[in-house]
Amino acid sequence: MKSAPFYINRRKFLSGTTAAMALSSFGAYGLDLMYSPKKWNVGLIGCGWYGKSDLFKLIQVANVEVVSLCDVDQKHLGEAANLVSLRQKSRKKPRLYQDYRKMLAEKDLDIVLIGSPDHWHALQAIEAMESGAHLYLQKPISLDILEGEAILATARKLGKKVQVGTQRRSTPHLIEGKKNIVDAGLLGKISHVEMCCYYHMRWNENPPVTQVPGYFNYDFWSGPAPLRPFVGLPHGKWRAFTEYGNGIVGDMCVHMLDAVRWMLGLGWPRKISSTGGIYVQKDSIANTSDTQTAIFEFDELNCVWQHRSWGNPADPEYPWAFFIHGEKGTFKGSVFQYEFIPNDSGKTIKREVVYEREQYPEDLKEKDIELHTAPATRGHMLDLLDSIEKDRLPVADVEEGHISTASCIMANLSMGLERPLVYNPQKRIVVDDVEATTLLKRNYRGPWQHPSESI
Repeated sequence: MKSAPFYINRRKFLSGTTAAMALSSFGAYGLDLMYSPKKWNVGLIGCGWYGKSDLFKLIQVANVEVVSLCDVDQKHLGEAANLVSLRQKSRKKPRLYQDYRKMLAEKDLDIVLIGSPDHWHALQAIEAMESGAHLYLQKPISLDILEGEAILATARKLGKKVQVGTQRRSTPHLIEGKKNIVDAGLLGKISHVEMCCYYHMRWNENPPVTQVPGYFNYDFWSGPAPLRPFVGLPHGKWRAFTEYGNGIVGDMCVHMLDAVRWMLGLGWPRKISSTGGIYVQKDSIANTSDTQTAIFEFDELNCVWQHRSWGNPADPEYPWAFFIHGEKGTFKGSVFQYEFIPNDSGKTIKREVVYEREQYPEDLKEKDIELHTAPATRGHMLDLLDSIEKDRLPVADVEEGHISTASCIMANLSMGLERPLVYNPQKRIVVDDVEATTLLKRNYRGPWQHPSESI
């Protein structure tokens, strides 16, 4: 038994829900992973809220030494170093960097976690793999489609495992629902899917330009993206700008589309179309849509996305969710629950999210933690370790993450161009659309170079 307070008791663990998931996913090898004497050297790029949260989940389920941390915000960096030293077994503080290139130049990391904003994902992911590391890469994997192609090409060339943070694929209640409802055929023929997000999550302010604080390197934070006027620390606000992210579609649709693709075994959509814009929240400085509908067309199946960052959800119990409609019933899924409603007089089946408060009491002390996603992230981390050990693709492999990411980016391009689009991943073009093809690659601010130039 490990004595450190943030390492769980093996006997206690065996009675917990994570044990059941680990054993069902990996057999007894799941426990071997958690209690392996092998030590993984780990680094984190992007020490904000979610980057730290991902790292803490990895510390909980594996024998890791957090060797290095990187962030352009010195306050973030110092806070993360203190928290890591309290949580990791060695109690050591990691080395600290503001330039990820210097961190990766050490070439001493087995795994790198990337929790930086979307506009940095491609360059950091590729360089991390080239330094010898496997990746836990937050979604969406890229800001433009050719960045995603470059990440995928690098992973395959170097044989690196990349787990994308689309952790619905490791969510216990959704794994159960996929097996017992979808795979069991209870829905019958499936020919329509609805996905949605009605959270009021779009940043709706119009602050004045202000001075950049001395502890924050705004120029390096912007990196290859345009250097917008500084209106305060961008932490948590950058998703409101197309220069750094793909809005609510790139943030929330990518999760639900990926979950549906996983549930139903879908690949690339045949065609993507989208409409929307800024219809209600016109006073904000944000330039991403507050209202949008997208249609992802597959063979005899349309997956329809809708978001509104205003008003009430269509189904108050499922404000961010997917609804899979079959000839025999409907399967509703979210991060909190799933529900199967048969069309006949059969009984509704409902399951709720798995929490692990008893197995991981430290979760209750983690600032801003999403308790409902913690088990999924831990399972995702275990799956990444297993994929490295067994030389197999992880459950949220980079190619799957790329398809889901690129499909959402295509939806935004379709909205802007006001026409349907068809992407050909083999030729890396939009079919019969030269103008749209030029938009697959964004312009980089110098001296940064777009990674697609090397593939």
